[in-house]
Amino acid sequence: MELKLHRPICFFDLETTGVDVVKDRIVEIAVLKVFPNGNKESKTWLVNPGMPIPPQTIAIHGITDEKVANEPLFSELAPQVHAMIKDSDLGGFNSDRFDIPLLVEELLRAGIDFEMGNRVSVDVQTIFHKKEERTLSAAYKFYCNEILENAHSAAADTHATYEILKAQLDRYDDLENDMKVLSEFTTRKKSVDFAGFIGLNDDGKEIFAFGKHKGCLVDDILEQEPGYFGWIQNADFPLYTKKVLTAIKLRKLNTKF
Repeated sequence: MELKLHRPICFFDLETTGVDVVKDRIVEIAVLKVFPNGNKESKTWLVNPGMPIPPQTIAIHGITDEKVANEPLFSELAPQVHAMIKDSDLGGFNSDRFDIPLLVEELLRAGIDFEMGNRVSVDVQTIFHKKEERTLSAAYKFYCNEILENAHSAAADTHATYEILKAQLDRYDDLENDMKVLSEFTTRKKSVDFAGFIGLNDDGKEIFAFGKHKGCLVDDILEQEPGYFGWIQNADFPLYTKKVLTAIKLRKLNTKF
């Protein structure tokens, strides 16, 4: 089943130095852009992360320091990546919890302010886990009856993710072929920032989703304990989380005048 699209959707996959959204960096990014008319465009970039790639990570994706030594830094590639995805919804495998947060961190570090407000994301892994509980390679075998060659190659994983989503729509009659509906289906929890540190309660108000103030209204904590804002800004939280918290604080200040 081909996707019913109202705008382009970019399926993407990252290979990285590790799994820490704040500290780790991209070493490879592949993007498959699918247009509403069915046309496709794909690009893959190797990236110099500006830091050593740990041996345990190299063992997974095979990308060594030597392989990326002469490749551009992400800050140099960021305008190209942003130009490709800026008008699109996003799709990936475990993308809501990892790929999107890390990509946004890299874009922010490169001075590109990326927002999700006018787009949706579809996490194919969530559909798979809700329906079958498997891994990407098993998902590709299960839905497409194919062996995933070159697993942990960003390009191979990206194309496999696209093919899996189409096969999922063929298999499950209750899945609507609409990116907004699929985004809602694949959303694991309500959060304001990508990393899930700031959530939403049942009334749609921002709450802290971690630490000693977990479940408390952000507005209340900012007023009762103003130093908490400064602590978050100076600690190792994602840049996007800090940006969201700053916006909430500014909104609160503006309502007083």
